[in-house]
Amino acid sequence: MQDGRAPRIRNRAPAAVQITAEQLLREAQERQESTFRAPKQRVEDFEELHEYRGRKRKEFEERIRRTRGSIKEWTQYANWEASQNEFDRSRSVFERALDVDPRGVQLWLSYTEMELKSRNVQHARNLFDRAVTLLPRVDQLWYKYVYLEELLQNVPGARQVFERWMQWEPDDKAWQAYIKMEERYNELDRASVVYERWIAVRPEPRVWVKWAKFEEERGKLDKAREVFQTALQFFGDEEEQIEKAQAVFNAFAKMETRLKEYERARVIYKFALERLPRSKSATLYAAYTKFEKQHGTRSILESTVLGKRRIQYEDEVSHDGRNYDVWFDYIRLEEGALRTLREEGGTKEEEDMAVERVREVYERAVAHVPPGQEKRHWRRYVFLWLDYALFEEIETKDHGRARQVYRTALNLLPHKQFTFAKLWIMAARFEVRQLDLPSARKILGNGIGVCPKEALFKGYIQLEMDLREFDRVRALYEKYLEYDPTNSPAWIKYAELETALEDFARAEAIFELGVSQPSLSMPEILWKAYVDFEVDEQGDREKARSLYERLISLSGHHKVWISYAEFEGSSMPLPRAMREGEEENEDAEPRMVVGDPVLARQVFERGYKDLKSKGLKAERVALLEAWKAYEEANGTEADVAKVQSMMPIVGRKQHVDKETGQVVEDWELVFADDEREVNPASFKFLQMAHAWKTAQAKKTGGTAVLSGFTAATLESTGAPAPSSSTSEDVRMRDRRDDDSGSDVASSEGDQVA
Repeated sequence: MQDGRAPRIRNRAPAAVQITAEQLLREAQERQESTFRAPKQRVEDFEELHEYRGRKRKEFEERIRRTRGSIKEWTQYANWEASQNEFDRSRSVFERALDVDPRGVQLWLSYTEMELKSRNVQHARNLFDRAVTLLPRVDQLWYKYVYLEELLQNVPGARQVFERWMQWEPDDKAWQAYIKMEERYNELDRASVVYERWIAVRPEPRVWVKWAKFEEERGKLDKAREVFQTALQFFGDEEEQIEKAQAVFNAFAKMETRLKEYERARVIYKFALERLPRSKSATLYAAYTKFEKQHGTRSILESTVLGKRRIQYEDEVSHDGRNYDVWFDYIRLEEGALRTLREEGGTKEEEDMAVERVREVYERAVAHVPPGQEKRHWRRYVFLWLDYALFEEIETKDHGRARQVYRTALNLLPHKQFTFAKLWIMAARFEVRQLDLPSARKILGNGIGVCPKEALFKGYIQLEMDLREFDRVRALYEKYLEYDPTNSPAWIKYAELETALEDFARAEAIFELGVSQPSLSMPEILWKAYVDFEVDEQGDREKARSLYERLISLSGHHKVWISYAEFEGSSMPLPRAMREGEEENEDAEPRMVVGDPVLARQVFERGYKDLKSKGLKAERVALLEAWKAYEEANGTEADVAKVQSMMPIVGRKQHVDKETGQVVEDWELVFADDEREVNPASFKFLQMAHAWKTAQAKKTGGTAVLSGFTAATLESTGAPAPSSSTSEDVRMRDRRDDDSGSDVASSEGDQVA
């Protein structure tokens, strides 16, 4: 070993002679030293015996002199004397020890055990008598004493010992031991008397139940019922006592169930449950539910389960009164019970009681008003009022009470901070169902006056629409738009109303007024609706064209240009003045005015130039894609080739980042016309390169795009695809990728050889 490290093993081959684990263990056993054993002393005559005893007594006396309080030394000394058959000396030692510690239980047990081993039974009896007299609260001495008497077949003596013991009112195990002894010798009447004495000492429910079960097992059914009845009389009718005696009621009912006295058992359960609050009778309710499941009818079982669930809900709402989900479940439970009662044909009194229970739950639920003035805390709470009102209206037909519920709920809400339009609308709808239109209009009018809200306007308008009060609807739309003039859907709905009423002049005026607003929430949908109105309803292409021109001047978005161009190239219905004959014949297809492709191409070119002037490359690609799709559907191959020649390619451009100093490679769109205007020389060179690449591609069948370039698509540019030609764009992009012609060969469509 070097430096405290383990030696390196050079030869790892196995040894010639192998040693097994068995050999190692056997060798270790053989090498163990033998333990020391004291020599045995043989006594040859009485003189040596007396000398040995005298020496041992001297040793013991010396030891107890040094440790007088050690009961172990006294016990060893006394047991040694008993082993020498010196019982008088052994008793003397035990008595001396008892003088030292008269309350040592183990000392008394050792003393009696010595006497029993030497078959001195009378001495043992005397010792047990002395011990239990001195230590009457030590159950172990009494058990030993009784066991001794019963072992000697002295049953009267054992009974006498038990009687002495019972005078001290010991714990329940002692009483049960006394009863079991009487049962072993078939003294059942004596055992019953012991039970009665036990009840007098400890009148607890479990003792009453044990006594009744004992009487039932020995066939004294009347006596068992008498025991239970006595127990119920003892506990009385107070709530606390009945709660304490639940085990007695449960055991009494189970006994009657075992005896097939189901009505008796049901009466016992109901007697206890009627006098106990629901929160304290969960165990008894569970037993009653199980009983009804086994022996009750369907209606009784349902009422039992209903009561059990009521206890659960009561427990939950007592912990958190603002848990509205629990209140909803509780209400549904009570309403379901009411419907079940009506289906089964319950009496009028039962139905009234069920209705009152539902109302009580509703009243308790709505009494828990949410804290604070935040709307999110009130959302679930308001539905309690709505369900309450619907219950009074639909289930009980008490319309006056339902009206009062609505009014209370509306007065309770803090309308200065927030409101719930659904509550106002449902209150108004209720008045409509009661044929009280003025009250309904008054409720909605108050709602709009106190807290104007979009949903309130919509609900009021829908109500008047259902009543076909179009003048009132117009007035409401005016109020609505005064409240929120930026609401584009409101302008559209108002115009659609006038269109449905065939007042096209008003509809056009409304659209015009709407688009003239300085700010709108979603102006694009309003403009689209206005254009669709002019196209579909009026058939006025000039008016629609002027709208597109106005919209382009306002936004100039590429989607507007695309829509404008498609509008010019598509067909549209005849003007309204020319449809008089067609309106009479509804089955005939309406005649259409064909679009002008030339105007459509002009719009596309204008849009392309406008986007080019703004430097919007991705939007130009989207417009070219739509233009190409249009030409493929309506133009010639030359028109398609022209648009195709305007398509850009995606090139890689390297530049040095100013912050990091590293060369960064970016992708950019290269348009043929842009390149021709900026770099005419390089553009001519690029044309020739693409022409050469095209020629090579035709010979070899490869790609026609130069290395470092990719064909521009909507995916590569990130521009949104036109909604009207999505599938066509994908198909044309695939076709363009396989095309062998150059994308930027010429802005005019010709190619350089």
